[in-house]
Amino acid sequence: MGNLQINTTQNVNLDYKIVSIGERIVAFLIDGLILYMYAFLVNIISDALGYIYEDTWTQRGLAAFIFLPAMCYSLLMHSIFNGRTVGKMLLKMRVVRLDGTPVHWSNYLVRWMLRLVDIWIFLGSIGILSILFSEKRQRVGDAAAGTVVTSTKNKTKVSHTILEDVNETYVPQFTNVTLLTDKDVRLIKDTFRIARKSNDFKTLTALRVKVESILNTNSTLYDIPFLDTVLKDYSYYTQKM
Repeated sequence: MGNLQINTTQNVNLDYKIVSIGERIVAFLIDGLILYMYAFLVNIISDALGYIYEDTWTQRGLAAFIFLPAMCYSLLMHSIFNGRTVGKMLLKMRVVRLDGTPVHWSNYLVRWMLRLVDIWIFLGSIGILSILFSEKRQRVGDAAAGTVVTSTKNKTKVSHTILEDVNETYVPQFTNVTLLTDKDVRLIKDTFRIARKSNDFKTLTALRVKVESILNTNSTLYDIPFLDTVLKDYSYYTQKM
């Protein structure tokens, strides 16, 4: 399994593990099983439509319409779930951009369209060969879209950087945290960690007052929740940039 290092716009180096071809195949098979079950359900619905509509073409048209989301399964899932399908979620994998910028829907579209070459026309042989012989384990669709499939299992701990752990559902409270610089956040984080560990509430209060003066805010949060939120908000916006 190879490694991919991405330098973000905030000059933070993040290391990602590139998933192996075996993991990608397992994820593909899981998604294939889901599509098979969906197709089986559509077949049952199609049979039921026969009791409602006598016209065969109407039955086929409705069945095709119901099956349409399955045709765009990969594109829809990647776009909605930030670079993941069900198979990738279960195996903790994600599609990311090589340059560290957020993946745009057009990137997913390119990957999806080239599945025709990578997977379907040549029965997966092109996709497998391109992954095996690519330095970054990219299939043709990945190379064209500028993306790579990475593991989210054992990423570099952000506690070693200026960043904080934030989940995908996190909602930031202070939009103006981008007024802070990396140097500011490093100082805030180090001071916050030391003061909190030693229960130095005087320093925590002084730090909170200083941060509020920079951000021009007047939050009702107590010192520790406030500073913790500021650090997480900065991490959230940094990772989205």
